[in-house]
Amino acid sequence: DILDTSRVISEDGKKKLKDLLHYYYPIEIDPNRTLEEKSPLMVEWWTKAHELLVQQKIHKGDIAQIVRESEAMLRDGFKEFFDQLHKNNIPLFIFSAGVGDILEEIIRQANVFYSNVNVVSNYMDFNDDGVLTHFRGPLIHTYNKNNTVLQGTGYFQQLSTRTSIILLGDSMGDLTMADGVPSVENILKIGFLNDKVEERRGKYLDSYDIVLESDETLDVVNGILRYILTE
Repeated sequence: DILDTSRVISEDGKKKLKDLLHYYYPIEIDPNRTLEEKSPLMVEWWTKAHELLVQQKIHKGDIAQIVRESEAMLRDGFKEFFDQLHKNNIPLFIFSAGVGDILEEIIRQANVFYSNVNVVSNYMDFNDDGVLTHFRGPLIHTYNKNNTVLQGTGYFQQLSTRTSIILLGDSMGDLTMADGVPSVENILKIGFLNDKVEERRGKYLDSYDIVLESDETLDVVNGILRYILTE
């Protein structure tokens, strides 16, 4: 959204991206459709959106400014969250179907891009003139955030000795993010339910251990971390 609504996208491009959102987003969050039905449609959406972004001839040098001019904010309590994990050498993986270049810039501008932070996302590739030419594979969308796109990456090696994971997600697709991590004994799944709360509450309560409705903070997560790390 940060990119889609920025000044580097033409009015025609913005309209086309918005049309894609209005068509595919209701499918993404439809509680009555199966994962098998949704996945190919998500690939279709992301592929079309990435193609539209490539057509805009985005410059690498504009990304920092795009983020600065956007209204993007990290959740309240983010500083404590990032600081606690960094201080205790706990890896923080941000697994996103968004655009990795934008995400990294948000974290960088918030001054919390520590050595333990690892972003797994869709990254742009630029030519020698710094113009976007394509997106690097594999494509990550809402419903394939799992070990299928992570096998053989540093992510898995770093997690191979970890027995406990706190998983934070805001979609049903996020539930599989820790699948395939070899030595896990405990996963605490915390779901942020931000949209169509009444309609989706049942599914979230069935799937996540804790469901936070319209909560824009990391208060619950920080409280859990404080409890664990001071034991």
